[in-house]
Amino acid sequence: MTTYAELQQKIAELQSQAEELRKRELAEIIADVKQKIAAYGLSAADLGFQSSRESAASQKTKTALKAKYRDPATGETWVGRGATPKWMRAYIEAGRNKDEFLI
Repeated sequence: MTTYAELQQKIAELQSQAEELRKRELAEIIADVKQKIAAYGLSAADLGFQSSRESAASQKTKTALKAKYRDPATGETWVGRGATPKWMRAYIEAGRNKDEFLI
């Protein structure tokens, strides 16, 4: 009958063999993929990959929002998000409706 220690040794040997086989197969697969990429002239973008620099840049890019309100006296605008600007607060405190300033 096989002992626990013998089984553990056998497992370690098999894992080592499996890792070695994996490395050899990966080398073959990578070489095949590189050959196909070169043959078809593919780029990382063609394959759906982005560099970390490109993905970081695309995440930082924000689209400018279109102004929604305009102060008739100064021409200042506000998109309607964030803190209400002083000019709009002054009009509202004076009893005016912000819809009056829609662009």
